[in-house]
Amino acid sequence: MDDLFNQATQTSSSRPLAERMRPRGLDEVVGQQHLLAPGKLLRRLIASDQLGSLILWGPPGTGKTSLGQVIANTTRCRFVFFSAVLGSIKEVREILTEAKNQQAYHGRRTLLFVDEIHRFNKAQQDAFLPAVEKGNITLIGATTENPSFEVNSALLSRSRVFVLEPLSPEDLRQLLQRALNEERGLGALQLKADNDALDFLAEQAGGDARIALGALEVAAATAEHINLVAAQEALQKKALRYDKGAEEHYNVISAFIKSMRSSDPDAALYWLARMLEAGEDPLFIVRRMVVFASEDIGNADPRALQLAMAVQQAVHFVGLPEARINLAQGVTYLATAPKSNASYLGIKQAQAEVRASGALPVPKSLRNAPTRLMKELDYGKGYAYAHDDAAAAAQQQHLPEALHGRSFYTPVAAGYEKNIRERLAWLRSLAPPPK
Repeated sequence: MDDLFNQATQTSSSRPLAERMRPRGLDEVVGQQHLLAPGKLLRRLIASDQLGSLILWGPPGTGKTSLGQVIANTTRCRFVFFSAVLGSIKEVREILTEAKNQQAYHGRRTLLFVDEIHRFNKAQQDAFLPAVEKGNITLIGATTENPSFEVNSALLSRSRVFVLEPLSPEDLRQLLQRALNEERGLGALQLKADNDALDFLAEQAGGDARIALGALEVAAATAEHINLVAAQEALQKKALRYDKGAEEHYNVISAFIKSMRSSDPDAALYWLARMLEAGEDPLFIVRRMVVFASEDIGNADPRALQLAMAVQQAVHFVGLPEARINLAQGVTYLATAPKSNASYLGIKQAQAEVRASGALPVPKSLRNAPTRLMKELDYGKGYAYAHDDAAAAAQQQHLPEALHGRSFYTPVAAGYEKNIRERLAWLRSLAPPPK
């Protein structure tokens, strides 16, 4: 187990490109600047060799094991790598026994890196706890799963959690270029690669460095000049016409919104699929769904906003590719829900009135009167407490006097808002006459 990272520093072309391109030091790490930029806590801990037990949580291909290699290359501790996928509890006990002996007889601390720690159940994870508590080991666990659910709570309470994010297309583009140029990568082949081919691989790898480098390696094995077609064949994906910063991005999201607005779930699912296949950020999609739930459905179905927010939580918690199912459920619900833009129109009209008429005075009956002077000036005088009325509908003027009788909210006769429309008509009939 100890030799795994030492083997990773070799440059044998028989090893996958992703393994050969693992960073050898902090300066070679691509991405994760929220953790590793100069001055950030994790960078300081690694550089000073003062790591305590920690959990690295992030999607595949974001650099968890690579950080382990960087730590292995910088620490003065005895470093041990262990894979929860390949190893057993028996091996863990052997590692912990050796760590105890190293501490007792040589005063040497052991830093144990456990890859895919969530593959051990919580009872198996208990085996690490005594060694962590006694200081025989410093544990670094790497996981793609939420540690709140997959890591033993006692172990979690003794560890810092650092969250790794998917690599950006810019990060991946930098890594691909480095792999083409460096001898340990593909530099010896002196390959040519078109910019659009590298951009395609960086965009379509889903933030996963292993996927991007693996596709580049496949393309390099089949072509001396890597063009867009070679990149597509290597990744087994076609480049959809969809640029996140250009016109087609806005065309597709517009079609998506308008399909839901027109209650067409089939078209809405198609445009959702177009965005997902083109690598759109799912959180961008769900943000538009949350806005849509209030702008286009509103109180015709108040559950729409709740469901859209539940989809947002599911997307954040589950992640792609599974989160596409949560998105699809939300999209089909929103598309088939009764529609009303009354709340949206209401706030637009109210804001237009405020801009036109300015800061009209608050009716004195509605003003707070915390001081004697304010009471003497009739602040709060005549205020009718709504709950003293059987219908909780106090008959008093709440708008500024100049706007008496104005209405901004006009419910439609659809869905639940039909009930609101009927009740609001009755409530407005109780309104006091103008003074």
